[in-house]
Amino acid sequence: MNTNYETRYASSPSTVKTYDTEALRAEFLIDNLMQDGTINLTYTHYDRYIAGSAVPTSEALTLETIDPLKAEYFLERRELGIINVGGNGTVTVDGEVFEMGLKDALYIGMGSKDVVFASEDASHPAKYYLNSAPAHTNYPTKKVSKAEANKIELGSLETANHRTVNQMIIGGIVTTCQLQMGMTELKIGSVWNTMPAHVHDRRMEVYFYLDIPAEQAVC
Repeated sequence: MNTNYETRYASSPSTVKTYDTEALRAEFLIDNLMQDGTINLTYTHYDRYIAGSAVPTSEALTLETIDPLKAEYFLERRELGIINVGGNGTVTVDGEVFEMGLKDALYIGMGSKDVVFASEDASHPAKYYLNSAPAHTNYPTKKVSKAEANKIELGSLETANHRTVNQMIIGGIVTTCQLQMGMTELKIGSVWNTMPAHVHDRRMEVYFYLDIPAEQAVC
């Protein structure tokens, strides 16, 4: 089994105010993503959401169920969104093969039993970012390229947050139960899109940051 997982529990806003940096990172930072030859998952008690990654190298990786799901297979009662942030690869869903290039997205509906991740070149593997949420019915599996995304321009250079939001797995493009995924790209000279830190009463969010030079990131 090439799947690792951990469980995170929800924290109240009043409790979070007492956390120091170490506690905040332990509760909210997922720092084990994109490890070669492994599927890493974090099951959270925020909407029973799962965030994770799959990086197949010389061998394909199969999406396996994990104990918190109490399910025969991973997507028995869930849906899954994928964005590839690495080399070319494929995702095979119940025998149907989807070619996945850089920044392609794939929605997989509830009830899909066999999901297999593969890379075209083990030395430059595909890197699949994964999000999964509970689902109540099945909707068709669908691939969405970045070119097919609904694009929204937000912010400005003057406020250092000029950005393009690529809405990829969202109503009007893909029909889902509740999962939504997209990709925000900052314009040159802009540095943020999430400040000040905040929460939403009607939804929860997971952010995965990529393509940031190590010497230019502050967390």
